Amino acid sequence: MTSRKAHQILLGSVLVTLTLYVVPYGRYVAYPLVLLSTYAHEMGHGLTALVVGGSFESFQMAPDGSGLARLGLPDSRFARAATSAGGLLGPAVLAFLFFVLARRPRWARAALVSFGVASVLALPLVVRGWFGWGFVAVLGIGCTWIGTKAAPKVAQWVLVFMAVQLSLSVFSRSDYLFTESAGAAPSDVAQMASALFLPYWLWGVLVGAISVLVLVSGARMFLGRGVTAS
Repeated sequence: MTSRKAHQILLGSVLVTLTLYVVPYGRYVAYPLVLLSTYAHEMGHGLTALVVGGSFESFQMAPDGSGLARLGLPDSRFARAATSAGGLLGPAVLAFLFFVLARRPRWARAALVSFGVASVLALPLVVRGWFGWGFVAVLGIGCTWIGTKAAPKVAQWVLVFMAVQLSLSVFSRSDYLFTESAGAAPSDVAQMASALFLPYWLWGVLVGAISVLVLVSGARMFLGRGVTAS
């Protein structure tokens, strides 16, 4: 795949996404894409909790696109702040990985299979509730099937398309970075402010800037020279 072809795939993925929000009933088709960002967000919380020495007890997803990760954290301000940030950065980090791995057909297929298998394994381990089970099961099985059965070019396109969805979710849900509460509970940035210092909105600016930097880096790596397809 030439750099020009990579640009076309990326632009096409963005245009398809934007079209879904303007054509009749397109938002219903785009609905699973919103759930994908929720999945990345909550899994970001859970995986970060494991990294800082805590536990990832469960993950639930609601039909309205919200999610909840139940964690066990060490009695540490850093652990609480890092875990809150992990969820906020989850979609951007996953998009970065997808962009990078979409550069090669074999990488793209391996990435989809790995992501799919990991999602299926998460079902009995941490996913709770019928809705979350249904979505994660379909996502995991779908990605595994595409990674093993679809043509390499299709695997690359699907991986880029997913990366675009996660990237756009960083912006479409950016208002959460400047919200002090999420329902009855403090927002992630408010929890960061409580655990460390500085006002919550400043943490929102910092997390947003890091997310954009990560996304730009991933997209540039995908659009750079050396992208191949077979």
